[in-house]
Amino acid sequence: MKMADVELDLRGLRCPLPALKTEKRLASLEPGRRLQVRSDDPLATIDIPHACQMGGHRLLESSAESGGHRFLIERGASPAAEDDPGQPKL
Repeated sequence: MKMADVELDLRGLRCPLPALKTEKRLASLEPGRRLQVRSDDPLATIDIPHACQMGGHRLLESSAESGGHRFLIERGASPAAEDDPGQPKL
């Protein structure tokens, strides 16, 4: 198992909060840092990988664990919207 720099326990939260809180925490990390997320929301297995893809982050591990799911994410160089100067900023 790879090590995380930061852990985020989102068990008990329901969609869309796990994905939103994951995105917010990733935004506060330096590129290359790793975030471990734990969630028991079944939709997190769809939402968190999608958020990683859209944000330019690497999903290093995704595994079921007792009572939920665990994700290990490496922060990308910058959010995808910031990479494309043609994208409007909201």
